[in-house]
Parts: sequence; C-alpha cells; structure tokens
Amino acid sequence: MIVNPPAVDEVAGHAADMYENDIRDDGFVFSHTRVMAINPEAHQAFENLIRAIVPSIGVRTYELATLGAARGIPSPHCLLAHGRKTLRAEALDEDQLELVALDYETAGLDEADVAVMRFAEKLSTDPAAMTDADSQALRENGFTDRQIVDIALAAGARNYFSRALQALAVPVEDVPGLSPRLAEALLSPVHR
Repeated sequence: MIVNPPAVDEVAGHAADMYENDIRDDGFVFSHTRVMAINPEAHQAFENLIRAIVPSIGVRTYELATLGAARGIPSPHCLLAHGRKTLRAEALDEDQLELVALDYETAGLDEADVAVMRFAEKLSTDPAAMTDADSQALRENGFTDRQIVDIALAAGARNYFSRALQALAVPVEDVPGLSPRLAEALLSPVHR
C-alpha cells in the first residue's frame, strides 16, 4: 500500500471515531479504516449516504444488495466485513449466510431477496448491460420506486468503496467473528 494512513495518535474528529469504533469492536484498526481516515470527510459522506438508503429498504435488503455487489466486484474486504455485519444484524444465520455466499440462487432465499442480489451483482459486473427489465424484476417482487433507487444506490455505494480499496491495494485482514468455513465461503467469488 503506497499511501500512509495516520497513526492512532494523529487522528481527530471523524477519523478518531473511525479508529475508536474498530478498536472497540475488534481490538485493532482495520487497514481499510486507516486508508479511509486519510479523507474522513469523504468517509463521513459515504456513511451519510448509507444512512439515507437503509430506512426505505431495511438492513437485510441493504446487506443482501451489498453482498451481491461485493460478489460481482469481487471484493474480499466487503465480502468479509458485510458477511459479519449480516450475522450481527441477524439478517441471516451462519448456515444460511454460508449457502448465500456459495450460491444465493439455490440458498433458499425468497424471490425478492434473490432479485436484489441479482440486480446488485449485475450492476457490479456489467452496468452498461442493465435495462428496465432489471428494475422490473425488483418491481415484480414488490419494491417501490424509492426502494429500487435505494437498492441501486446500495450496490453503487459498495462499488465506490470496494473499488477504492482495491485501487489503493489495501491489505485484506481476517475479520474476527467469522468461522474459517464461513470466511472461505464468503471469499468463494474471489477465487472463481
């Protein structure tokens, strides 16, 4: 990694909050947090965007869209981090998350959840090929205009964050709280 993130004793404001949250939750500061702390205003804007998205679609749909996008990129940082967030939010249990990580199409999700993941994955792999049919699949599963926009924003936000981490060659750390088996399943799109 060519950039030099600030040390723990050099941060203030939002950057200090970022570091403190990682230390409180995991006992160390993740590399991705340290890199984003170089521009804490951009990180805070990203967090504000996520806070504007989640209320209309809920945490479960947000996490499924995020995992779908992270699969498509593929982003090991976000697959691991959001795998854990999905568990912590109790959006899926560990067994179902493992099935979703391996193949969400056959994981026993309802059709609305599958439609969200398909949409987010396609947005992340071939956005120029998206048509009204992709949004229509969400509409047919009961999503409103606001929710369709917010699902697209969730997937787009994941692309922004994940691709920035990849562009900066940010190291991928083990994420505490994930069993080795689940971590391996979550990373399966990276090893395709």
